[in-house]
Amino acid sequence: MTPLPGLGTRQDFTTGSGHRVGVITYRDGRFELIVSDHEDPDKVAASVELTSTETSTLAGLLGAPQLVSKLSEQQREVTGVTTWQLPVLAGSPYAGRELGDTEMRTRTSVSIVAVVRDGVVHPSPRPDFVFASGDLVVVVGTADGLRAAEEILTRG
Repeated sequence: MTPLPGLGTRQDFTTGSGHRVGVITYRDGRFELIVSDHEDPDKVAASVELTSTETSTLAGLLGAPQLVSKLSEQQREVTGVTTWQLPVLAGSPYAGRELGDTEMRTRTSVSIVAVVRDGVVHPSPRPDFVFASGDLVVVVGTADGLRAAEEILTRG
């Protein structure tokens, strides 16, 4: 992290191709995504100003696939355990209700490890997490448990 006196902070990294990519966080709460000039890392070649909502969305877009990929990769190492992504559809009896209401772990032995909403990952959601229509629920368990979890989210 590099302090920018009077402005905020800059955090960046160098990609494998030699480009410098970063984020400037301004004191007033604004964010700016930047790509530095390949020849001069102190010169900004491109930038996009982002709202806090847009930064959360971008973080989710970057983080959600990595989370699911890591879970899928890890489950390959454990025989009999699988990771699924289950949607909370508009007609789900749990849209608008708390995760704890599903009694998912008790009823299926499946663990809900994350919920992805509008591109934002909510890892390890608590029992009071309220599902919304369109959520993508990331679950880990046995094939039978996952089928039962899908049934619960779909029909109750």
